[in-house]
Amino acid sequence: MLYTIHFNDNPDADPDLRPRFMAQHLAFLTDKKKVIRAAGPLKEDDGQVKGGLWLVDVESVEQAWDLVKTDPFWTTGLRDRVEIKQWVQVFAEGQALI
Repeated sequence: MLYTIHFNDNPDADPDLRPRFMAQHLAFLTDKKKVIRAAGPLKEDDGQVKGGLWLVDVESVEQAWDLVKTDPFWTTGLRDRVEIKQWVQVFAEGQALI
């Protein structure tokens, strides 16, 4: 099943956490490439990164949470809130899928 994972960064987190742990975060994403289909930052209007979004293909919301909890950005305290929702793709590459 497909899930979206929407992250909000902790406003009280050290601003150096993201650059300091980026290499480990990217290595984590690479290691989980079979289930993390897409990932990237979410920027505010001023260009500041304040969170992120993943599209994952796992069997359950519990497996999605397991991914979140093992990401280096989570374990450092950079992430504050997480919202996980099941997603059903109905349109891609100009065509309806249903």
